[in-house]
Amino acid sequence: MARATSTRRTLAFTLLAWIIALVIFFPILYTIITSFKSETEAIQGFNLIPSGTFESYIEVQTQKDYFKPFMNSVILSIGSTLLALLVAVPAAWSMAFAPTSKTKDILMWMLSTKMMPAVAVLVPIYLLFRDLGLLDSRFGLTIMLMLINLPIVVWMLYTYFREIPGEILEAARMDGASLWGEIWHVLTPMAVPGIASTMLLNIILAWNEAFWTIRLTTTNAAPLTAFIASFSSPQGLFWAKLSAASTLAIAPILVMGWFSQKQLVRGLTFGAVK
Repeated sequence: MARATSTRRTLAFTLLAWIIALVIFFPILYTIITSFKSETEAIQGFNLIPSGTFESYIEVQTQKDYFKPFMNSVILSIGSTLLALLVAVPAAWSMAFAPTSKTKDILMWMLSTKMMPAVAVLVPIYLLFRDLGLLDSRFGLTIMLMLINLPIVVWMLYTYFREIPGEILEAARMDGASLWGEIWHVLTPMAVPGIASTMLLNIILAWNEAFWTIRLTTTNAAPLTAFIASFSSPQGLFWAKLSAASTLAIAPILVMGWFSQKQLVRGLTFGAVK
């Protein structure tokens, strides 16, 4: 009886998980389906049967240069991730292995910055970028993406580092390892799963960032999020072309996420079970 109840509960939770997964994935699926419709078909209403036309993809490639915003997205995502790790690894090491009475307050303060609406600081940041000549530049947008994701990177690395025995670092110190040698040659290799998952998550967050990329760029540094927004015009929304542009923008990150899902899950659950 108990086994039958457990089996039913397992099936119920499995079914619920599938339902939730389908609900989450459906907007992406419908976007892909719409991208294979003509504009006339796209505005006619809900329809899960595409006509199979590549008209929207051809028009998107004809009207806009996909390669340039794609390369901008790659450069901005990878660049901001590497820069964030360069700052976050020493910061997380300090908080994990040399904590003070204010460490938790600092961590909470860093995390609280993610709760602030981005629009609240849009004007001062825009003016700062304008005065520094960073508007529509890859360097400026890389710095911006690094800063907005840095609290999450520090928090994740801090969590991973806390699971590493401090005695190992003490042994390295006794063997004559310098501070940077301790961090880069002892700590970092031991935290590879956590660092890898942090990198993947930060790349995804940077790739999908739309608020700042649209407002701080125009043409030169515009990534794929701005590429999508360019298909919204005063004449209206062209749903088929907008869906095609969106599919082209999300396809690389979906493929990367699919092939790295095991590493991502492993890193995100690192230290969750003791």
